[in-house]
Amino acid sequence: MSRAAPRLCALFLALVGLLAVPSPETRAQDLKKASLIPQWEPQAQFAGYYVALAKGFYRARGVDMTILRGGPKSPPSRLLFDGRATFGTFFLPTAIKLRSDGLPLVNICQIVRRSSLVLIARKDSGIREPKDLHGRRVSMWGPEFRLQPETFFRKHGVTVIPKPQGFTVDLFLRGGVNVVSGMLYNEYHTLINAGLDPDELTVFAMDDHGLSFPEDGIYCTDKTLQTDPELCRAVAQASLEGWKWAFEHPEQALDVVMSHVNAANLPTNRMHQKWMLARMQDIIAPQGVTAPLGSLSRDEYQAVGTAMLQAGLITTIPPYEAFYADLAK
Repeated sequence: MSRAAPRLCALFLALVGLLAVPSPETRAQDLKKASLIPQWEPQAQFAGYYVALAKGFYRARGVDMTILRGGPKSPPSRLLFDGRATFGTFFLPTAIKLRSDGLPLVNICQIVRRSSLVLIARKDSGIREPKDLHGRRVSMWGPEFRLQPETFFRKHGVTVIPKPQGFTVDLFLRGGVNVVSGMLYNEYHTLINAGLDPDELTVFAMDDHGLSFPEDGIYCTDKTLQTDPELCRAVAQASLEGWKWAFEHPEQALDVVMSHVNAANLPTNRMHQKWMLARMQDIIAPQGVTAPLGSLSRDEYQAVGTAMLQAGLITTIPPYEAFYADLAK
């Protein structure tokens, strides 16, 4: 055998090996297409999903994911049930209400463990206690975000004058409403940056009033879960991987978030998004909570359902076993 023979043989085997590796096009054909609709516009509230997409975590689990642009005009409930989205994010009380009303939503991963929702008023308006809200103008987001404030109002026996709230807090800053809805990771920080001193504000944190309802979770329909449980599991696990990576690499995660923010031409900045990402870590992985990331306990679920039932917002609490599929493991 000549000296060239071994080299030719090795070259032949290498070529065979290369031919045996599926091309990127072939691999792409094997991916399952899915789409996720967050419940709001692009921001660090959804950093984990954007990171999971950018870092290839969905793709590594066999999912060709598209993240849609959320917001008031694109409620996840509508997009899930008209087939324009496979998965969506909802606050837990919203999902319980929808399920109670007959929409077959299933929670496949509970991301946010604590509530960050607040109602904010100026102290000089005379609002210091919950009873002072009676008869006041309160701006609130659409129906999918009102259940927690409505539970709060009914708990304290007050009736307010609801006003629509959009992406900004301008109506509150201009005196158009007495109270504005907000999240500690978003609108509260915006008001402070607008020049208001924290000492000037009365902040009713739902977390401090026995209404610490878990917020963002990932949902699909019963049909999606029954048809392809492995797709649902892949999305839950890749999303959690995205959140863990975002908290470990916050500056790089912010690069990803800002790319979505800039593409949507939204009025925000990196500093505000940095605050938001840090606060998201506070409520997704709160200190002292030992439950696995992504889980929803029966006790947590029952507490929210009971509060909503007592407030008259639902007539029955959907069975926990039908509502929650533990796919985060």
